[in-house]
Amino acid sequence: MGTRLREETEYRPKPMVEVGGRPILWHIMKYYSHFGFRDFVLCLGYRGRVIKEYFLNYEAMNNDFTICLGRTNQIQFHNEHREQGFHVTLAETGLETMTGGRIRRAAKYLDDDTFLMTYGDGLSNVDLRALLEFHKSHGKLATVTSVNPPVRYGILGMDGGGQVTDFFEKPISRDNISAGFFVLNRKVLDYIDDDQTVFENGPLERLTAEGQLMAYRHTGFFYAMDTYREYVQLNDMWNSGDAPWKVWAA
Repeated sequence: MGTRLREETEYRPKPMVEVGGRPILWHIMKYYSHFGFRDFVLCLGYRGRVIKEYFLNYEAMNNDFTICLGRTNQIQFHNEHREQGFHVTLAETGLETMTGGRIRRAAKYLDDDTFLMTYGDGLSNVDLRALLEFHKSHGKLATVTSVNPPVRYGILGMDGGGQVTDFFEKPISRDNISAGFFVLNRKVLDYIDDDQTVFENGPLERLTAEGQLMAYRHTGFFYAMDTYREYVQLNDMWNSGDAPWKVWAA
């Protein structure tokens, strides 16, 4: 529901908050498509109708067209947007369903034994093909992308008397965090018990305990849009032409 982004999410779901005039969901899908992944299953919840309306109207909103009004009601599109061939399944997964439950509910639309999964609010320049090859190489059930995030505040080093000995302005953390961008085997679905299963708790904890979770280390860009401040920063990156996730042709 994006409660920390309430200025932007009161009337739309968080994935529809815009970066550079396009929903962040669009940016994520464009990024995946750059690596050849064009078959999407979107797990809808809070204000999912907004996402449905966006895709139902996509042709009209992204093409010139001529419309014949009246009983014939014909539309002729005159050009082609760059999202040709996107195959998008919009799956209602419940308003209060947790992250694991959403995957479970949408599983009927998964055709392959291996699938990629990510969240609707994070942007990165991780090499998705290399991520997939890493997953195939180790033979485990799940792979998560790990990053070392920048620390939000400056770090002080001090001696016992309060003398500052070191100052680091927003250094890179030594801790690894999950950036999402998973590759999963469908056997992971067996670790999800019901709609209230939080994927990041029970399933990932059990996979870890069983030695079935591997981490792909990404040292490049990753940014999650959790707050209004981060929303502004992502828009500033896009508007300045310095958007590391923008790898597709204009």
